[in-house]
Amino acid sequence: MGIRVLIADDQELVRTGFQMILDAQPDIEVVAAVADGAGAVEQARRLRPDVCLLDIRMPKLDGIEVTRLLAGPGVDNPMRVVIVTTFDLDEYVYGALRAGACGFLLKDSGPTLLIEAVRAAAVGDALVSPSITVRLLQHLSQPRPEAARRLREPLTDRELDVVRLVARGRTNQEVAAELFVSLSTVKTHLGSIFAKLGTRNRVEIAAWAWETGVVR
Repeated sequence: MGIRVLIADDQELVRTGFQMILDAQPDIEVVAAVADGAGAVEQARRLRPDVCLLDIRMPKLDGIEVTRLLAGPGVDNPMRVVIVTTFDLDEYVYGALRAGACGFLLKDSGPTLLIEAVRAAAVGDALVSPSITVRLLQHLSQPRPEAARRLREPLTDRELDVVRLVARGRTNQEVAAELFVSLSTVKTHLGSIFAKLGTRNRVEIAAWAWETGVVR
């Protein structure tokens, strides 16, 4: 089955453009395109799309609140949310990350990255476009040593190696190559890291790394 996508953006040109690009792909179908946050929540809960592509600034409910309602802590069966943003909205991006967003996309990224973002989110790869996500995290995250106290259990040296590479935008395959280990070993390390940090996706791992100063 194809990837079912919901688009929420108050700009008609953006909605129409995104829908045309995505509907032209053989494996992607836009099931709803709405102009405000309340409509996004309603349609997402009704249709259960595989990926929700949300603008941050929308009428009625903003993208952060919509993200929190669809993917936030305590939500049963959370959806995969990709936030569409610009660099002048850093504080909102950070709020969206904490609300449960699994990826970010810049509005002017172009068709290729839009498609990549949707496909990556659909399979649970939160670092949608590594260079974009890392640049965002570098720009918005100031080291906060107190974040280190959130650890449920200390990370091993090898797990820290994996965290640093994830925070720099490396894919699983790239992590495996750089550390000279198998792909399955990387996935095992990631599973342990998720459990120890209490994170749900790679973006949250990256954010933790920048906050704590594990990576600069």
